[in-house]
Amino acid sequence: MASTVSLGKETLLEDGMPPAKKPRKLLPSLKTKKPRELVLVIGTGISAAVAPQVPALKSWKGLIQALLDAAIDFDLLEDEESKRFQKCLHEDKNLVHVAHDLIQKLSPRTSNVRSTFFKDCLYEVFDDLESKMEDSGKQLLQSVLHLMENGALVLTTNFDNLLELYAAHQGKHLESLDLTDEKKVLEWAQEKRKLSVLHIHGVYTNPSGIVLHPAGYQNVLRNTEVMREIQKLYENKSFLFLGCGWTVDDTTFQALFLEAVKHKSDLEHFMLVRRGDVDEFKKLRENMLDKGIKVISYGEEYADLPEYFERLTSEIAMRGRTGVPKEGQQLNGSATAHAEIKGCST
Repeated sequence: MASTVSLGKETLLEDGMPPAKKPRKLLPSLKTKKPRELVLVIGTGISAAVAPQVPALKSWKGLIQALLDAAIDFDLLEDEESKRFQKCLHEDKNLVHVAHDLIQKLSPRTSNVRSTFFKDCLYEVFDDLESKMEDSGKQLLQSVLHLMENGALVLTTNFDNLLELYAAHQGKHLESLDLTDEKKVLEWAQEKRKLSVLHIHGVYTNPSGIVLHPAGYQNVLRNTEVMREIQKLYENKSFLFLGCGWTVDDTTFQALFLEAVKHKSDLEHFMLVRRGDVDEFKKLRENMLDKGIKVISYGEEYADLPEYFERLTSEIAMRGRTGVPKEGQQLNGSATAHAEIKGCST
């Protein structure tokens, strides 16, 4: 056993290296879930971790700025218009309204989305995402894919299709859905399209399906059968929020899942977050408990998430296949998943 040397608060091994961090324990009420009991909610934090050099993936503001930059590069805006949009972004005006106005400016008054400049700007912003994925991000996507293949449902607030692209590289086809296709959304909610990803704001490959406000989903929201099936998921399954932060404050998410669901504090959902600032963490945990969401720290650093989520995924997937794993099985499952990651990144 290596001996240690203490220098003030920092403890080093004799070879000068800090000791390995102790892995964060997995919460019993989460790790004992089976994949088919889960709905994974993928937020901007995951996309930002997968392709961190793409500013449009990091935030709403980053996306709108990227669209605006593309519109300017394509000479689609007058100088005064571009200055007005830049000023709104700088002053943090209502970003939904800014995005709506920008899309309207880039979209002629026609129902044919092929003729809109908005589509060109979207494709420019999300160009060549495959080449921009980092290995640690692929590790996260592999864990999500592993749970999907074992029965978990996946929805996302993101416009990108990183998960679908990653799956294609593994020889697996995932379908991208948006809320404009009521029939497919209903089938997804009824667990008849498990290898589909529901993009609740739309996906950039289908610009006509991108909507920024719940008012844009009037057909879906009026369809009581679709809405009831969607809300039953929130009542009967456990949602696991990944890279989401304040996603539950998203107006579309609220319209779909929260507004008609009563007794939310009786539910059991989970949110993985970086511990970060202690006061902010405590505030988030208290706020989320009222909505039936347990906030769980995966570590102190963003870099701690891939390893934590891989361990969690291996344990959940093992239980889904064989029930409670015997001693030693979790380690073997984790090693297998890690081998898959190394294989796909070469």
